[in-house]
Amino acid sequence: METRSLVVAHPRVRRRPIAVAAALFAVLWGAVVPGPQALAARAAPPRPVAAADQEGLRALFGSENRVIRTDERVVAVTFNAAWNDAGLTGILGDLERRHAPATFFLTGDFADRHPEVVKRVAAAGHGLGNHSYSHPYFADLSAEGRRREVQAADRALRAAGAGKALTPFFRFPYSETSPARIREVNGLGFADIEFTTDTNGWMGSEGGMTVDHAVRRALDALRPGAILQMHVGASQGRTEVIDAGALPRILDAVSDRGYRVIDLRALLASPATLAAPSGRGIEGDASER
Repeated sequence: METRSLVVAHPRVRRRPIAVAAALFAVLWGAVVPGPQALAARAAPPRPVAAADQEGLRALFGSENRVIRTDERVVAVTFNAAWNDAGLTGILGDLERRHAPATFFLTGDFADRHPEVVKRVAAAGHGLGNHSYSHPYFADLSAEGRRREVQAADRALRAAGAGKALTPFFRFPYSETSPARIREVNGLGFADIEFTTDTNGWMGSEGGMTVDHAVRRALDALRPGAILQMHVGASQGRTEVIDAGALPRILDAVSDRGYRVIDLRALLASPATLAAPSGRGIEGDASER
């Protein structure tokens, strides 16, 4: 898989209340982004970005962002959703009890099937990101097909009630990035946000995964600026969600090791750079990455 690092010196992530930063961004993003009808245009121009968060967003462009570039002991927690919502209630409850923010990357198809999930995530104060509409292999699509996938997902999230929880963050299906495809989503106004490690809980017990293994994978990757990827549901009709079981143990261990969980939206209000570690590949072969 191709990677591209953006080597730019930027200020460290500032220590300030995440809720304030996220609220500031939510007001700015909600006020300036065009609605679904504008996004339906054949050649949609890049999204306008308010001056207050433009520098932060642009710092994320040009890179498959896999780690927050900082030496502070902070991590970001993210979830993908394309199958079902079997683990959602437990996940939202554990995040609330531990006052931990998260970003949920949903496919548009999932949002169409589960609009109540979009509303629940937004109401809980978490961010919502774009994970394409139908979770295809982007390498198999034309540039026009990739654009349609991104914009259709955006429309679905809006129609489902994402509101101000919607972020300008995109995550490629299967983490199938390339410099050219990253430029395409940047041109649509989205920063690509990937991950430092996937817990691989999506594999389920049938794939040899356990809660212990998922926790170990998360903690083995713990480092300043790590971005953890987990999943809300389970594939092929399964209801066992290993990541839902692993989450409380991961959050407690993160705190015990002196880390704090930050909201990715704060990076837009406080400029920072995310970048892929040079030469580092992706572990595993996730079917719902």
